[in-house]
Amino acid sequence: MKVTPEQTATMSGNASWMLVSAALVLLMTPALSLFYGGMSSRRSVLNMMMMSFTALGVVPVVYVLWGWSESYGTQSVGGVFANPFEFFGLRNSIVDVNGAYIVGANGYANVIDIMFQLTFAVISAAIISGAIASRVKIGAWIVFVAAWITLVYFPLAHMVWGGGVLGEGEHSLAAVLFGQEHGEAAIAPIDFAGGTVVHISAGTAAFVLALVIGRRQGFPHSNSRPHNLPLVMIGAALLWFGWAGFNGGSAFSAGGLAGVAWLNTTAAAAAAMLGWLLVERLRDGYATSLGASSGLVAGLVAITPAAGDLGPVASMVLGFIGGILACFGVGLKYTFNYDDSLDVVGVHLVAGVWGTVGLAFFA
Repeated sequence: MKVTPEQTATMSGNASWMLVSAALVLLMTPALSLFYGGMSSRRSVLNMMMMSFTALGVVPVVYVLWGWSESYGTQSVGGVFANPFEFFGLRNSIVDVNGAYIVGANGYANVIDIMFQLTFAVISAAIISGAIASRVKIGAWIVFVAAWITLVYFPLAHMVWGGGVLGEGEHSLAAVLFGQEHGEAAIAPIDFAGGTVVHISAGTAAFVLALVIGRRQGFPHSNSRPHNLPLVMIGAALLWFGWAGFNGGSAFSAGGLAGVAWLNTTAAAAAAMLGWLLVERLRDGYATSLGASSGLVAGLVAITPAAGDLGPVASMVLGFIGGILACFGVGLKYTFNYDDSLDVVGVHLVAGVWGTVGLAFFA
C-alpha cells in the first residue's frame, strides 16, 4: 500500500511525540528521587535516592531481556502473561530479516513503543521504595525490584494492555461478561495510562512491604520529618512535568487525544493540590508545602487511568476528591500501625483506586 506524504508526516509527528514522551517519563524517576529524598531524614536521603537510581539500573536490563516479551508477546499464557522467551533480548522486535525497522501497532517503529513502555516499568518499581525508607539495604532492594517487575508488573501490563484477561480483547473477562463486538469487548475496561498497572500495583506492593519489613524503631512517636522541603517541591514539579509524557504519551499519537490528556492531567493535579490544602487548613489550622506537593502528586495519580476519557471540569472534580481522599489516606498508617515511611499507600494506592473507580462516574 502506497503511503501518502500526509500519512508520512503524521507518522513522523507521532514518532517524535512518543520519543519526547519516553524521555519525559524517564525523567520522572530522578524526579521521584528528589521528591522522596527531600521527604526523608538527613541520615537516609542517599539510601532513598539510590533506590530510585538502582531501579533505573535494574529495570531496563530486565525489560530488554524478557520484560517486553512477557508484557506484549503474542504467545499468551492464559491471558496472564506472555512467553518471556518469544522476544528474549528483543529479537525480532526492532528490525526484520531485511534490516528494516519493524512497524509497531501505532504506525511508527516498534522500538519507540518499547522505549516508552520501558520507562513505565522503571517508575512503577521506584514508587514502591518510598514505603521502606531507611530500612532496606540497596542489595536487597535490587533483588526485590528484579523479582517484582518480573512476577507482578509484567503480568499486569500483559493482562491490561497486552491483550490479556483484564483488557478489551475477545478473550478478556470484559468480553465474557458483556459480550463482544468486532473482536473486542462491547464494554471495555478503562486504564488509560496505568491506574491499575502502575499506581494500584505499586501502592499495594508498598503496603505489603511495609508490613513484611516492619516498623522503624520508635514509630510512630519518633517519625522522622522531611529534611529538605524545597527539594520535595522541586521533585513534585518535575514529576508534574514528566507526567505530561506519562499521560499525554499514552495517546500514542500527537493529536487531540494527547492534548485532552495533558489538559486533564494539569486540571486534576491543580484541583487535588487545593483539595489537600483545604483539608489541612480545616483540620490542622494551616496548610503546608509538603501538603501542596503531596496533593499535586495525588491528583496526578488519580487522573492517570482517566486522562483520555474525561473533560477538564470532570477531571478537576476527580482530582479535587482524590486530593482529599489521599490526604486522609496517609493517616491510615497511624490507624492501622503500619510504617509507610513516605506515604506511598495514601498517595498512590488510595488515589489510584479512586481514579480507577471514580472515572466511571464521570467518563
